[in-house]
Amino acid sequence: MAEDFSREVFFVDDEPDVRRVIARTLEFLSVRVTCFSSGVSCLQQLRSRRCDLLITDVKMPGMDGLQLLSTAKRMIPSLPVLVVTGYGDIPMAVTALKAGAADFLEKPLDGPSLQSAVASLLDPAGRPHPVLDQILTKTEADVLELILDGKSTSEIARLMSRSHRTIEDHRAKILRKFGTDNLVDLVKRVCVVRLPSTFEKHTHSPGSTR
Repeated sequence: MAEDFSREVFFVDDEPDVRRVIARTLEFLSVRVTCFSSGVSCLQQLRSRRCDLLITDVKMPGMDGLQLLSTAKRMIPSLPVLVVTGYGDIPMAVTALKAGAADFLEKPLDGPSLQSAVASLLDPAGRPHPVLDQILTKTEADVLELILDGKSTSEIARLMSRSHRTIEDHRAKILRKFGTDNLVDLVKRVCVVRLPSTFEKHTHSPGSTR
């Protein structure tokens, strides 16, 4: 990204050490970074200051990151919000994306991943737009919904009365259809293509098979 200190990034986290590290990391992108210790203090500044990207942790005392996301999007609907979630917390990530988050990253954060995500969100024209080019069967759609609910392969097998191996096969097919090989990326791609309506359309399609 070209140097452009007019781009303003707000970062919200209740831990001072995290704020210092992230501010230094993002300054390598030549953007202006303003850190906040709480969602309330961030919202106060959003009312009067320009912000090109809001980054917020989820787990914070008082107003949490999801509450901040919801309020910020009501105030400035076009504001991209990057949410930071705990490792492996897929349901929380899905909730954030459905609430309007532009993307999410898992803790612990690493510099290159954060810089790449921020650069992409500050340059929407460069963002990939994955498209679901193969429909899911009804069973695959059911498996995907349970994955998004945070269920493990064993739990899904028990709930659907299928073998562990069968569920693994379905999960592999779902990942292939979305052009990825990991669940975190799958969640991002699912929410980009707005799969709730896709589920509805494909699950009830006469051509869907188990």
